[in-house]
Amino acid sequence: MNRNSSPRRVVVTGYGAVTPMGMNAEQSWAAMMDYQLGYRYYDKSHAGIQSRFMGLIDAEPNLKGIPAAIRRRLPRFARLVLGAAREAMEMAFENATPADYYDLLDCGTIIGSGWAGQDETHSNYEDYLRTGLGSPFGCFLTMPNAATAACSLYWGLRGYQNTPIAACATGTIAIGDAFEVIRSGRASMMLAGAGESLRTDAAVWNIDILRALASEQEDIKKACCPFSLDRNGFVLSEGAAVVCLEEREAALARGATILGEIKGYGNYSDAFDFTAPAEDKIARVKTIQSALTQAGLSAAEIDYINAHGTSTPLNDLNETQAIKQVFGAAAYTTPVSSTKSYSGHLIAAAGSFESIICLQALKHQLMPATCHLNNADPECDLDYISEGHRSARLQNTLNLSFGFGGANAALVIGQA
Repeated sequence: MNRNSSPRRVVVTGYGAVTPMGMNAEQSWAAMMDYQLGYRYYDKSHAGIQSRFMGLIDAEPNLKGIPAAIRRRLPRFARLVLGAAREAMEMAFENATPADYYDLLDCGTIIGSGWAGQDETHSNYEDYLRTGLGSPFGCFLTMPNAATAACSLYWGLRGYQNTPIAACATGTIAIGDAFEVIRSGRASMMLAGAGESLRTDAAVWNIDILRALASEQEDIKKACCPFSLDRNGFVLSEGAAVVCLEEREAALARGATILGEIKGYGNYSDAFDFTAPAEDKIARVKTIQSALTQAGLSAAEIDYINAHGTSTPLNDLNETQAIKQVFGAAAYTTPVSSTKSYSGHLIAAAGSFESIICLQALKHQLMPATCHLNNADPECDLDYISEGHRSARLQNTLNLSFGFGGANAALVIGQA
C-alpha cells in the first residue's frame, strides 16, 4: 500500500443497527418513517428513579454462527454491536469476507461505548457478594473494548484497533477516527461504530440522579420533544450502530456498492463542564467549521443537519446558537431535525446510528421530521422539519454529536 500519497477518499459500503425501533437498520428507518417511537413507559419509582420513559430492545440479535468462545464473553452492549456489525459486513461484502479482497493487516476496528458493561459489573458483583463466586468471564464482561475485540476476532481484522469512550459523542468519533485512519493510508477497510446498554436500576439511577433524563411523568409526547418549550430531558435508550468504511478506489475495484462518502470530520473539546455545554460555543463552532473545511464545502452546501437534539433545555438552545454562528443566514434555510425524538438517546451509539440515518436520508432523498415539536421554543427558531418528513434533493448532510465531558464531533456525509 502506498502510504505517501495525498489523503484518500473514504466511502461507506455497509451499515447495520440494532435499536428499540428495529433489529436492523431498515426496520429502524421504516419505524421512523411510520412515526413509531422506540421508547415507552416504565415505572422504576421503586428504585428511586424519577424518569418514566426508556427505549429498550426486547430481543437479542441473532448471533448464530458466532463461536461460543467469543459469544459467551460479551456483555449485552457488545452483543448488540456484533449484531449490527454482521449486518454491516453482509451489506458490504455479501457472501464474501474482507479476506477475499484485502490483507487483513490493512483492516481494522474502532468500536466505542460510553459505559460499556456496567450492567454486567453490577450483576457480577452482586453474585460475588451473595455466593463468593462470580462469572468466570467477568473480566471480559466488564472490559470496555469487548466489542472491538469481538469484531476483530470474528473477522480476523488485524489492523488498527481502538475503543473510544466519549459519552454521547462516541459513535461519531469512532467513525471520524476510522475515516482519518483510512484517509491517511494506515488502513484500507475499517469497521466503526458504538454500542450502549444500561438497563439495571443502578445504571439508570446513576444518570437519573443528575436530572438529565426526561422528567415528564405521563405524556409520551413530552418525554422527548427536542427544540420544544416542553423539553425536560432525554430518554435513555439502548442500541448499537456500525458502518463499514473503505478506501474509495479499493471499494470500486472490488465492485462494492457505494452508499455514501465521509467527506469531513471535526472534533474539539469544550473543556468547560462534565455535563453542561460551554456557553461560549467555541468548540462546537470549531468542530462544525473543521468538518466543513475538510469536506471542502461551505455551510450553504449542506442540505440537511441531523442535530444532536437531546431534548434538554441547555443542549438544544446551545446547539441552535452554534449552528447559527457557523451557518449565518443559511442557518434559517437549512433543514434540521433530531431523530432522537423517535429512538430516544442511544448514548454512545447515537452518533453512529444518526450517521446511518444520514446515509438513509441520502438514499431515499427524504429528511426525517422532528417528532413532538408542537410547542416550539422561540429561541430555537430554525427549520426543524416539524410538519412531517420532507422530500428534498440531498447531496451533503451534517451529523452533529455532543457528549458529557465536553466532547464535540461532526461528520459531513454525502453522496459519493
